[in-house]
Amino acid sequence: MRVILAAGTTETALIDGISAAGAAPALTGHTPAADAEILVYGEPTAAPVTPVSPTGCPTPAAITRAVREVVGFDATVLDAGLSEPTAAPTVDLDAAPGRDVREPAAVPGAATIFERARAFGAGLPDDEVLVGETIPGGTTTALGVLAALGEPTGVSSSLPENPLERKRRIVAEGLAASGVDRGDCADEPFEAVRLMGDPVQTAVAGVAAGALAAGTDVTLAGGTQLVAVAALLRRAGVDAPLRLATTSFVAADRGRDLEAACERLDCDLVVTDPDFDASDHVAMARYRAGEAKEGVAMGGALSLVPAWAMPTVRTRIETVCERLGVAEAVADAAGGEPRGP
Repeated sequence: MRVILAAGTTETALIDGISAAGAAPALTGHTPAADAEILVYGEPTAAPVTPVSPTGCPTPAAITRAVREVVGFDATVLDAGLSEPTAAPTVDLDAAPGRDVREPAAVPGAATIFERARAFGAGLPDDEVLVGETIPGGTTTALGVLAALGEPTGVSSSLPENPLERKRRIVAEGLAASGVDRGDCADEPFEAVRLMGDPVQTAVAGVAAGALAAGTDVTLAGGTQLVAVAALLRRAGVDAPLRLATTSFVAADRGRDLEAACERLDCDLVVTDPDFDASDHVAMARYRAGEAKEGVAMGGALSLVPAWAMPTVRTRIETVCERLGVAEAVADAAGGEPRGP
């Protein structure tokens, strides 16, 4: 089993109030670089921030890494538009960071990134892969792509209260700046990404398309951002069996909306509940409170865990959080000194 993580950035994440991936919007560019290092090495090794919110919610990379330490899987990171360097080894797709969706073109090289990623996916030696993402601001760009495609699906949020109306206003501004109306890109999926998306979307879609064409079983490991990828694949004519694996936190946030989207896109839905109610650790308490919810292939990784091993995973999450300094982050925040995203 291989987990493929597409890591990138978008200037959309700099818009205030749409993401919990950074203590301040200016720091969000470091989060994907740190996530890649946590997945590969178990902690940040070169990234100058630790992705822990001031309330003690660690990046989903902590959960995915804990699963990796318990059940084991290979991991590959794609540089799909990183704005900050990572010490994790990467497959470079030569993708630039995404622009603000309110600009006329958010991902000028969308089609080229897709082709590079598709070639990579077609050459994978694995029978089965999980493909996930890390990109702050990605639910807003997902909403932008879904709007350009004419899909009725909403998106979740890394924040406890989903600022969906704020995201819709941003998307409306982006559509106007690009000179398109909702649904105008229904038959041009990568034009939707070029105008309203982010580079990670087209990288994930490319890997999935290439792997599926080669006969590899593909799971999109994530939440509503990966619903947008599923929509891109179906609009691009990819009709192979596809699975979406996400967390109970996303399912609780989007409910029937998520199920309906997967039915419409002929995508099997797998929802895993890690039973964080069984722990009083601050990290798992913050997920129960609605923070983060998904990302860094968290839902897909959790779907690999047998029920009998979930208590071991929860214990390992606490171990990973100790490495990340979650308790120190909470203490610093209480003193008015948050320590990064």
